[in-house]
Amino acid sequence: MSPLFGSTRTVLAARHALIAPDGHVPSDFPGWSGLTTHVIISPAMGAGFSQFLIIGKTAGIASFPADEHEHAVYIESGGAQVTWGDDPIHLAQGGFLFAPAGSELRIEVEAGSRLTIYRKIFQSVPGIGAPPMVHGNSAEVPSEPFLGNENARLQILLPVDPRYDLAMNLFTYQPGATLPFVETHIMEHGLLMLAGQGIYRLEDRYYPVTAGDAIWMAPYCPQWFAAIGDSPATYLYHKDIHRLP
Repeated sequence: MSPLFGSTRTVLAARHALIAPDGHVPSDFPGWSGLTTHVIISPAMGAGFSQFLIIGKTAGIASFPADEHEHAVYIESGGAQVTWGDDPIHLAQGGFLFAPAGSELRIEVEAGSRLTIYRKIFQSVPGIGAPPMVHGNSAEVPSEPFLGNENARLQILLPVDPRYDLAMNLFTYQPGATLPFVETHIMEHGLLMLAGQGIYRLEDRYYPVTAGDAIWMAPYCPQWFAAIGDSPATYLYHKDIHRLP
């Protein structure tokens, strides 16, 4: 129950949403077992993608069919064995994997683990091949100062390659650091706060955010972030790239 009966920090607007954990309601899917699954963002709210939070109640299994959807997986804690095509890959905390469209994706989730998955329809381009599967761990991905700011550092998890129509990044801010300006652009975002806290501007509203909060930003939604508190703030985000509107 919310600390104050009938209250929540969750906000659903026409072109943005803040989804706080206090309102999570699990979903069940055929063939899935041992999991608590929350569909955090989906086309039902107007988004062009889906964002799942998967928690292993016990050792569990999630699977996605071979169709036009591609998937990006991030291990918040624990671990999972991910199979796309023929080869199983074990991902530990901080692990990530991009699974192209066209093959079944099977995820064997370890008990107590937390995963975020982005799912969207792949946009092919004539003359450009399909993107290959890629995986790694964020601990091995170097961070870069964002626009020269050493206190706001970006980790680019997926290859910067026109075959990929999405990016998945980690952004870490020291307390007091901010995005340098209010961004307004065509790229749609799905975002998850992993650590710390801050203030997020979405359109003309300002929201306090903390670890576990998720955000949807439609194209051209003005956005800005400032980290507050005593520890760094980190969020994971997905955005669409490399395609003409």
